[in-house]
This record gives sequence, C-alpha cells and structure tokens, in this order.
Amino acid sequence: MQKKWWHKKTAYQIYPKSFCDSNGDGIGDLPGIISKLDYLKDLGIDIIWLSPIYCSPLADQGYDISDYYNIDPRFGTMDDMDRLIAEAKKRDMYILMDLVVNHCSDEHEWFKKACEDPDSEYGKYFYIEDCPDGKLPCNWRSYFGGSVWEPLPGHPDKYYLHMFHKKQPDLNWENPKLREEIYKMINWWLDKGLAGFRIDAIINIKKALPWQDYPADRADGMCSPGEMLRHAVGVGEFLGEMRDRTFLPHGAFTVGEVFDEKPDELPDFIGDNGYFSTMFDFNETIFGGSKKGWYDQTPITPNDYRSCCFASQKKIGDIGMLSNIIENHDEPRGVSRYIPEGECNDTSKKLLATMNVMLRGLPFIYQGQEIGMENVKFHSIDEVDDISTLDEYRVALDAGLTPDAALKAVNRVSRDNARTPFQWDSSANAGFTTGTPWLPANRNYTEINLASQKDDPDSVYQYYRRLLALRKDPSYAETIVYGDLIPVFEDHDRVMAYYRKSADQTLLVIGNYKTQPQTLTLPEGFKKVLLNNLPQLKAEGHEITLEGYQAVILEV
Repeated sequence: MQKKWWHKKTAYQIYPKSFCDSNGDGIGDLPGIISKLDYLKDLGIDIIWLSPIYCSPLADQGYDISDYYNIDPRFGTMDDMDRLIAEAKKRDMYILMDLVVNHCSDEHEWFKKACEDPDSEYGKYFYIEDCPDGKLPCNWRSYFGGSVWEPLPGHPDKYYLHMFHKKQPDLNWENPKLREEIYKMINWWLDKGLAGFRIDAIINIKKALPWQDYPADRADGMCSPGEMLRHAVGVGEFLGEMRDRTFLPHGAFTVGEVFDEKPDELPDFIGDNGYFSTMFDFNETIFGGSKKGWYDQTPITPNDYRSCCFASQKKIGDIGMLSNIIENHDEPRGVSRYIPEGECNDTSKKLLATMNVMLRGLPFIYQGQEIGMENVKFHSIDEVDDISTLDEYRVALDAGLTPDAALKAVNRVSRDNARTPFQWDSSANAGFTTGTPWLPANRNYTEINLASQKDDPDSVYQYYRRLLALRKDPSYAETIVYGDLIPVFEDHDRVMAYYRKSADQTLLVIGNYKTQPQTLTLPEGFKKVLLNNLPQLKAEGHEITLEGYQAVILEV
C-alpha cells in the first residue's frame, strides 16, 4: 500500500442543517460552520465532510439536488462557501462535499426538460420506460418503500426509475452525455479548491439490465434493491472513468459509500490505483439487518461488534485503508447502538471511542460523537421528520406491530437520532439557534453538551482530544496508522483487544465490555500506559485487572 497524505489525518462529518445556526432561522449554515473551525482544529480534525448544501427542495434533506452549481440559500451563499474553503486552508484543513450523482431532484432542470419531452436529449439522462398497460418493468422496491417506478409527470403511460424517493429520479449513467455533465461539475468544484468528496450511494449507478423481476421478499410482491445490486455487473467501468477524468488529475481525496461490493473487487475500489481513496466500513452498521424491515433487526452485542470490526480488518488487509465510523447521518447514535441498554455512561463511551479510533484506517468522527450524544426518545411518530423512518414505521404496522411497538422498533434505528441539533451548551435549543430549530434538540442537552465538557479533564470530549492527539504523536503515529492489527483474547466474553504492531513497536489496545472487572494475563509485560479511560490500571506482573468498561492503550 502506497503512503498517502491523508493517512495520518482525522476526518469529521458535519450535517450542516443541524450543526450551528448563525442567523436564527433554525437551520444550520455555512457561516455557523466557519465560526467553529477553531473548535474543530483544537479537537484534532483535519478533514471536514459536509453533507449536501446544494440547492434542493430537501425532500431527502439535500440528497435531492436541484442545482449542483449553487448553494442553497438556507445554508448561505457561494461567497460563504469560498470563505469556508479559504479559512479551512489557513488552518491546514481540507473540505469535502457530498457527491450525489446516482440521482438528482425532480426539480432539477434536466428532469423538468425530460418531462417536457421524454424523447429529447434530456429524456435520455434518466430511465424512462413506456408502460401503456400499466405493467411495470420490474418489481424492485425503492430504499424508502414502494415501487422504484413512478408515472412521469404529464405522461401517464411513461414511468421513470427512482431507487430512492420519488423526488429523486435516477440518472442514466449508460448515457455518455450524462457522464460528461457529471465530470464537468466535479471538476468545477475541484478547481474551486475543494479537497475531494464523500461519494453517495455510488454502487447504485450501475443497474442490472435489461429490467427483470426477482423473487419477492415481502408481502408487497417486491424485492429489495440489494437483490438488483447482486446481479449488476460493470460498475467499475463508470467508476474508473470518473476517477481518471476528475479525481486523479486533481489529486482529490475520495471516500466511497460502498455497499454490496464483491470481495474480489476491493483492490479495484481502494487499492493503490483504486476508484476511491478509501471507503467506509459498514460491517457493524448492517449487522442484524432483516429484509422484513427495521422492526426485525437483531441488536448487536459487544461480541458481535468485535467480530464485525475484526472481519473488516482481515478482509481489507494491506489492500488499502478503510474509513472507520461508529455513526453518521444515516445511522443512530453509536453509543446507543453499540453499548448495551442501561450501560451507557461516560466510561463506556470512552471505551467505544478507543476501540474505534485505534483501528487501522481513517477515523471519521460524526458531529456530536465527541461529546457522547445519544439517541432521542421519540414519544410519537409525529415527532419524526426522516422519510426512511416513516416508511419503516409503516412497514412495522403492516407486519402487525402495535403503534407503540412499531415506534419502539424504529426509534433505535431512526436516522433522526443523528440529525438533532449539536448540543453546544445548556441554553435554549442547546445553543444551536436563537430561533426555532428545524428539528427539536434532544431533551438531554442540559446534561450532555460541549460547554459542560470543554474544561473538564475527565469528559468524553477531552478524552477524544487525547485519543486523536495520540494518533498523531510522532512517537506512535507510524504504528497506529500503518501497523498491523492482530486480534487477541477473542475467546474472552465481552473483551475487545488487539495489537497494533510495526517493525520496532507494539501497542496493545484492550477494552472490558462488562460492568464487572475482568482479569487478563498478558503474554508479556508492558512498558507504559499511553491512555486510560479510568484514573488507574490494576497490574501485577503479567496480570491486569480491568474495571467495568475500562479501556487502556499499552506500549508493550
């Protein structure tokens, strides 16, 4: 694996709508982000990924783009964006945007022109099919429920494809003219000074053609999108072309949202000449998923989490570098998901942080993760904004669950858990806005907020600062970034432990996922404790005793 400039960096995802509101309209914005750059720099952040800020009707919170070349006025102006890039550069920080090119908005000019004349050049930018008898081309289910086919406005006998929301028509990547438009847009942003992109839903750009039905996996007679992806071949042709025409000439950093990749394709995706610089590890996030819906999802245990992490590390090996997450804008809060119910506290939050950040790969911190933000408790489905959650609630009801059971089932998985405003302080609306927030702050913001943790040496926030600083410490950075990851103590219940080993240095990362102490016999002694989420470590000879949820990083 070739060494890259970004390997020793730490990345941070901002969900702009919920990060910091500068003008009191209840929506976070670019000036708000600029005002927090020093905070992020002090935390130890180098790379910032912004979820979409392009012009959009926000049917799917900006992932439905109506104009790729302009900033939505709700977030600011292009001058604000230019200023953000410039201010980040002054601090040796890099800005990524979300690249959403599997689909656009039905309010994009291309789709409007396709509706005016489906036989025109713009009609070929989308998947539009004749359905004079009302028979749909295939039985695929959209990610947000219902058929992927929707009547084309003004043309009742024609239908267009949307793998996501009906307001997100899929772009036809089989059309070279469409691809040229996309490459032109990507290069325009990179020429502006953008460091690169997080690339959304990119596997979906290749469809399994010709259209065909697959076995139904629910009573609705439809099949999940994953079934189509398993049959689609040839996405690499598009991805390689995009890399060569855009990312490669600019030396751009790219991280792919890649699902359902085939094992033999990993070198193509993130090898030395991969389509992307890196890709997210979703092994933990998809654990326990069910074709039936969120209500049937199996909760993940500490042992499951350990197995998922180690499986990903083994799979990637020295092919490239993963981007490691415990949460993002599409997931519930990691501390609520990966820490058993009733055991979530500052100590266990620090343990989870240790296990994640010390993995081989690029850490991606999601806004609020560094202060231990938790899931929301929604008391009614009326409090939910997310279209995916609303669909899963309906699926649970259709399966026979009571409204209370359906709400409980989706509550733990809802994307809105991660989309509530950042909890800056204990003032009204968590200090996020002086107005009415677009989504109410989590009710626990008076207890969990940055202001209460900023100067507390024992806080989750300060622990994250120390953890990220250790990763960059010249004495240990080579081992943490490039060293082998070797699991150990896998036969111990609720213990996650692994070596990080280079040619001349070995570190041991250990966490006790139990509430009770556990004693472990180390194969060898240790030289020093580099980081400890508790004040002391009980050690005698080769034996160490970890208190409940204690995590330590040892030099051995």
